[in-house]
Amino acid sequence: MEQDEAVIGCPGVLHVATRGTAGPGEVVVSVRGGTEAFLAWSQEPLPKGATVLVIGSRGTRQVDVIEWADPLDASGGLSADAG
Repeated sequence: MEQDEAVIGCPGVLHVATRGTAGPGEVVVSVRGGTEAFLAWSQEPLPKGATVLVIGSRGTRQVDVIEWADPLDASGGLSADAG
């Protein structure tokens, strides 16, 4: 199975919840200037609608994900005082 290196490090949103090691969900990932759907595997169950980060590719449109919060969203984005 050939890994899809381009998807690693990309954010996505779960459209189908994951069941942890019991089974995958489905994630829509922002990649290559658009969005693509992948089977999503996680160590712990994650709910539908969770924002995730792709941490690995299993090939054949399957990825490993973790729950993720964009640090820029937590602060309301870049402030006018930044840099």
